[in-house]
Amino acid sequence: MSTEVRALEPKALWNNFADLNAVPRPSKKEERVIQFMMDFGQKLGLETLQDKIGNIIIKKPATPGMEDRKTVLIQSHVDMVHQKNADTNFDFNTQGIDMYVDGDWVKAKGTTLGADNGIGVATIMALLASTDIEHPAIEALFTVDEETGMTGALGLKGGMLDAEIMLNLDTEDDTELTIGCAGGVDINASGTYQPEGIAGDMTGYKISIKGLTGGHSGMDIYLGRGNANKLMNRLLHQAAAPFGLRIGSIDGGGLRNAIPRESVSAVAIPAGQAADFEKFVQELTAILKNEHATTDPNLAVELEQTDAPSQVLPLDFQATLLRALYACPNGIYRMSPDIEHLVQTSNNVARVLVQDGSMTIQCLTRSSVDSEKMDLAAAIQSALELAGASVSLSGVYPGWMPKPGAGIVKLMSDLYREKYNGEAHVNACHAGLECGIIGANYPEMEMISFGPNIRGAHSPDEKVQISSVQKYWDFLLDTLKRIPAKA
Repeated sequence: MSTEVRALEPKALWNNFADLNAVPRPSKKEERVIQFMMDFGQKLGLETLQDKIGNIIIKKPATPGMEDRKTVLIQSHVDMVHQKNADTNFDFNTQGIDMYVDGDWVKAKGTTLGADNGIGVATIMALLASTDIEHPAIEALFTVDEETGMTGALGLKGGMLDAEIMLNLDTEDDTELTIGCAGGVDINASGTYQPEGIAGDMTGYKISIKGLTGGHSGMDIYLGRGNANKLMNRLLHQAAAPFGLRIGSIDGGGLRNAIPRESVSAVAIPAGQAADFEKFVQELTAILKNEHATTDPNLAVELEQTDAPSQVLPLDFQATLLRALYACPNGIYRMSPDIEHLVQTSNNVARVLVQDGSMTIQCLTRSSVDSEKMDLAAAIQSALELAGASVSLSGVYPGWMPKPGAGIVKLMSDLYREKYNGEAHVNACHAGLECGIIGANYPEMEMISFGPNIRGAHSPDEKVQISSVQKYWDFLLDTLKRIPAKA
């Protein structure tokens, strides 16, 4: 762990971030970080609670003179996306994140950094431990499993919180005040097939698509970055008939909320077609690199000759699967007609795994309009069912309806204008924030989300800007000073 990070300002925040990043905290495996947060609150002598699903609530009284102000809920999630480069030797289950300072940015060596949402968690920890920061009564909420279904927020019960205002610290641009977000639904398809042997003189190949930029499947979807699963399917589909290609396996993507960066397939080609197939891959690679030169400049398609797979997909199943995946929409489905530049509905073809007689396909569909979200999910479900898959929808969570007239929106907009001589961008985002879910149980609570500049979230290129963290920290402290009195 870089000592350079611990020396950054504000030291309390960065030291807490370093401590947090030493604790493995993948989604659905948060036992260690839950205990870490429980120990943290209890050592401070603060009321520290854990609910049945694992969320942590730590309550801190107001500082002298602020007792009459409204109670503020400050919220972040403790889990992080675990992604690494293929050539990075790293075990997320046992190792802490290896951070370093690069100019004005903190980065990780070949892995995700955990700034999403670790910077928010570290911020709240610094507030809870402070003895010289002026603030109203604080309820700190640390939710679990945000990244793979928001089950922490979904499991939070009403009646546990008294706050009238919620500050969510999970936005990734320090000029933005977010007041609404998209909802989501996971599409999970599975099926089986009977592998068969292949006869004749066949040449085997390992096809690797790699080097894509990836990123957050909500916040970055508007950038049009390449999806490794869709590109691999395009290659296989176009090669199947003219070259007699047979598929042994496909393994692409990973997490549902990350744009897939890599995909690998094992295929067999009749030996007499091998030279033409290699030429086809070379030509298609040039086409793909040209199409994605701006969004994915490091895109690579590698073809390695290997032993032919001994078992392949039956021809009928192979053809149906490739057509179904081709039919699955990916990326922006519809832009909002009401909010300029806002993606309203999208889909991420996140995971494709076909091997040893079983098939798994996973998508994450997002929309700020719940009815449209479910309609797109139904369309994708239909396409996958035509391929013989069994499809289920899970992890459904609602969007967050913007309330631009809320008092906290005016307070922070005015403060931003005063401090930075410019206007904050008050907007809705296409990510899945927990505000809408929490608000279902606390409908009168005013909510807003903000944070420092984080780039490349959900990918090994993730980084957080040092100067922006300082700006966001100062903005938060001044916001707390201005929280109004209770009615």
